Amino acid sequence: MAKLYFYYSAMNAGKTTLLLQSAHNYRERGMRVLILTPRLDDRAGVGVVASRIGLSAEGVAFRVHDDLEQLVRRDIQAQGRLHCILVDEAQFLAKRQVWQLGEVVDSLGIPVLAYGLRTDFRGDLFEGSQYLLAWADSMQEIKTICHTGRKATMVVRVDDQGRAVTAGPQVQIGGNERYVSVSRGEFKRIMAGEGRIELQQPRLPLDDAD
Repeated sequence: MAKLYFYYSAMNAGKTTLLLQSAHNYRERGMRVLILTPRLDDRAGVGVVASRIGLSAEGVAFRVHDDLEQLVRRDIQAQGRLHCILVDEAQFLAKRQVWQLGEVVDSLGIPVLAYGLRTDFRGDLFEGSQYLLAWADSMQEIKTICHTGRKATMVVRVDDQGRAVTAGPQVQIGGNERYVSVSRGEFKRIMAGEGRIELQQPRLPLDDAD
């Protein structure tokens, strides 16, 4: 039975690597997948999904106003049966697009696996994440580590000097040079101007992130 899945985390938890591994697993079994990625995230090129460890794959770039259910239906008409939809940077989905992905699951019987951040640099939910948390059939946290050794659940945006940014637009595309994953306690201290920011974070086995 097809479901809408949401895999969420802070930055640098390996979400895109897991997405690409899922795509590989389906394809290895002769199944066809469709990878969707927001057009605004063009760090590796428009429509390219790339992980920090060097894996990449071609996807279909979408805009915030695109109807994803119709996009999927057109793809099926053109290329045949789909076995899975994979969505990278799912926090950038609009509310209606999360609903459309639910229609892909419910009407077309195709599982949708969405990977994304839960909150922004201010600690607020992204629109896509908010409605995935509300409507997904299954949700799973992907763990990563704060420089304190605790589980990282929040994201801090930093400027060119490595100082925490507390205001600005919700969306600003960037990677390790712009964002740091931290625990909730460290997020509070940094936002209050009391904590330090580590741009290079230690990586521990995910099971150690309690």
